[in-house]
Amino acid sequence: MKIIPFYKNEKQLVKKSASGNRDAQQRLYEKYAPKMLGVCRRYITDLQFAEDAMVNGFVKAFKKLDTFRNEGSFEGWLRRIMVRECISHLRKRQFVVYDDSLFERATLQITNTTSEFDAEYIQRLIDALPEGYRAVFVMYAVEGYKHQDIAEILNISESTSKSQLYKARKWLQERLKQQNIVGYGTE
Repeated sequence: MKIIPFYKNEKQLVKKSASGNRDAQQRLYEKYAPKMLGVCRRYITDLQFAEDAMVNGFVKAFKKLDTFRNEGSFEGWLRRIMVRECISHLRKRQFVVYDDSLFERATLQITNTTSEFDAEYIQRLIDALPEGYRAVFVMYAVEGYKHQDIAEILNISESTSKSQLYKARKWLQERLKQQNIVGYGTE
């Protein structure tokens, strides 16, 4: 018995999804949901809220599929929607606050039981950043946005973006020093 694929390539799958084909939309969701949840999780520490933002992002993406022009990767286009949805979620919950007192009060509640420096530990460190600092740090260091783009998305000045990144890096460096992980990310 030969299995015939429904859609030969991603371009065709996106086109079918844009026309409202639920099967094609389900396939796109299944293909990209794990990656997009990872994107949302970097911005939103609570898994339930991250999942909510991801689902809302997919709903918006499916509604706007006709605007995708195949001029870049579909994954990149979808990722931008997810990032904007996460920022919107954080704004609605009033977590994106750029206040130095938050930076001073933020405490790290992590106990590293092993000497390994793994992805889960890094994620916990990033999660411990104050929300505004984390948003700028993730957008710059992980997603690769430029300060000008971050400023536009977060509705802050470019210098504020640079300042928040600097403070986030310093905060992370201090925590790494406290955990005796010397030399990582230091100049």
